[in-house]
Amino acid sequence: MTDQRQIDEAKQDDLGEPEFLLPELVAHLRHLRTPLRQEWANRINDAHLLSSMTAQEVFSEATSVYDNYVEVLETGSVEALRRYARDLSERIIPRGVETHEVVGIVLLLRDVLARSLFEKYRNDFDLLNRVLDAYEPAANRIANTVAVSFVEERERVIRQQQDSLLELSTPVLQVRERLLILPIIGVLDDMRARQLTEQLLGGIRNHRAKVVVVDITGVPDVDQAVANSLVQTVDASRLMGAEVIITGLSSKIAQTLVTIGVDLNKMRTVGDLQGGIEEAERQLGFRVTRPTDAQP
Repeated sequence: MTDQRQIDEAKQDDLGEPEFLLPELVAHLRHLRTPLRQEWANRINDAHLLSSMTAQEVFSEATSVYDNYVEVLETGSVEALRRYARDLSERIIPRGVETHEVVGIVLLLRDVLARSLFEKYRNDFDLLNRVLDAYEPAANRIANTVAVSFVEERERVIRQQQDSLLELSTPVLQVRERLLILPIIGVLDDMRARQLTEQLLGGIRNHRAKVVVVDITGVPDVDQAVANSLVQTVDASRLMGAEVIITGLSSKIAQTLVTIGVDLNKMRTVGDLQGGIEEAERQLGFRVTRPTDAQP
């Protein structure tokens, strides 16, 4: 006669737990939902996790995570939990919540639920071991899902913030009709140079610009890749119908451009920003006069 335990262990769902244990496990956790989630929330506060959130906010999120947690145990699908984890991350990352805090609270929940199972089955160690064998793989998968979702969302937010900072650091300014200025300050690396080109071309298109003054007074140095990128920016701007005037070349950058063999015929340069604006205005047909020249 086949041992009943062997039959039970042969029945596996997609998470690898014996089927007959899952309904019992889920029923137990739902029956003790109120005291277990309260215990979990208390342990979160005692561990000083999610300290940027109020106790009410922590308990509300604990309730949602708990319900999603139990749903994963019941269905074997982490999709709903993954969506919730991303939504949660989007809300709490701006509050300054760190990755270790999110991982910490999930591990605390795993511990709270495991202790509850131990209490329930402590008089039957054989059954307890089988219940834990069913619970632990699912619990680990849940913890991994929440952690990965949080890290992915955090990386997305960081990239978005970096893009916003880059956009602020290289503003395309309209001085007058058909004339744009692009002042650049700080290190101009290859990535930022590409982003600069995209912004400039977008500004040319949006403002129907004919002349652009790119001022690099605040750029300490450029390498060959960045210099070539500047030349490509000039070429791309010309294809869109705009001439580029580069101002603020330092002696060091000028020597670098000569040394690395940049085609200077493609780059129109003027000493400083004021001179560049005046040259741009002349190209656009504006008459540039000084106050003393305008007097009779």
